[in-house]
Amino acid sequence: MSDKIDFQSLSFKMRRIGWIRFWIQSILGVVVTAVLLFSNVVNNSEGQLSLTPGLSLTTISLILLIFSLWQGWLIVRTGRAIASNARPSRGQTSKLIKRGLINDLLGILFGLIGYQALMGALFIQASSQTTGQLITASSDIPITGLEILSVLSNTQVIAAHFFGLCFSLWLLRSIYK
Repeated sequence: MSDKIDFQSLSFKMRRIGWIRFWIQSILGVVVTAVLLFSNVVNNSEGQLSLTPGLSLTTISLILLIFSLWQGWLIVRTGRAIASNARPSRGQTSKLIKRGLINDLLGILFGLIGYQALMGALFIQASSQTTGQLITASSDIPITGLEILSVLSNTQVIAAHFFGLCFSLWLLRSIYK
């Protein structure tokens, strides 16, 4: 009888954490998608350094986030299956969660490399600006809010993968408890 209680508790944890993970990552993913689309539509690159490598890596991280959303949905379905008589094995469940862990780690990796590319381009742009002059030279290109928004979208995709990583580690710990 104690096994049934443990399965019910594990099922509840997996469904609850799966939904929390899914919705946090969904909200952050929508924000990142909106910012990336906005930055591609309003791209005014007159003399500005290219942020394309950083934004491309952010887009790869966003694609991995979409896969992570699917993994979150599968965690919810697995939590429902654990409560039924046709429950998956511990190995199948841990394989699902480990696949999500690897996906989130790759998403963080691509996001961090993209962040370095974005910040490197913005640092070069900021260091070429002259300060304290009323009239600036034509080589001075100010950093725009859109460029800062691009960095914000990158940090949000990293945060979404970080939340997925934390929830997956917690679920993996719960399975082997």
